[in-house]
Amino acid sequence: MDRPFVFINSAMSADGKLSTKERKQVRISGKLDFERVDELRAQVDAIMVGIGTVLSDDPSLTVKSPERRAVRKAAGKNENPVRIIVDSSARTPLDADIFKKGEGLRIIAISTSAPAEKIEKLEEKALVIKAGTEKVDLPELVRRLKEMDINTIMVEGGATLNWGMLSAGLVDEIYTFIGNLIIGGATSPTFTDGEGFSEAELLGLELFSAETIEEGVLLKWKVKGKTNQIVS
Repeated sequence: MDRPFVFINSAMSADGKLSTKERKQVRISGKLDFERVDELRAQVDAIMVGIGTVLSDDPSLTVKSPERRAVRKAAGKNENPVRIIVDSSARTPLDADIFKKGEGLRIIAISTSAPAEKIEKLEEKALVIKAGTEKVDLPELVRRLKEMDINTIMVEGGATLNWGMLSAGLVDEIYTFIGNLIIGGATSPTFTDGEGFSEAELLGLELFSAETIEEGVLLKWKVKGKTNQIVS
């Protein structure tokens, strides 16, 4: 494969929402799922998020467990995986938590139309990769990450990046924790936003695992690809 193995990990409400209509993150899962996600972070080469997630949630994307960080160090890795922000217009705040917390490489993926003065400031804090003219060219980006020996990527949202990766055929598996709450709201982010597929383009999934975790359920899917059929 000329790209890394890519999976999306996400927590959503029972009605498929990632956050509230104000785009404020709410607690959807509990401690057991938190530990599962931390273990996933500890195992991958890189974590990828979109700029919307950074602006609304300001995540550090670090491995939280000292034991898991120690295991990574013992294996000759940095304590944290490479942290990647897909940010076409170079809007990542210079005081974002991703720059303040944890060791390891940070990558900001931008388009060539991003303002030069913003690029220059980000280059002081991260490796800046230019891919695409108006928006980040995701296929080009993941190919270049593969060339950097990044072989596994966990995508942690949000809805726009999920759509971009899925619609470009760049995702192998999806892990969704579905929590026991309803958020609602026509403008609340769902698991995938973006343009959406037409009936002829629907993306098929294959369920390979389902398990109860605390008050929710974890579903694991393989992405099969476009179904190429009209649903009646």
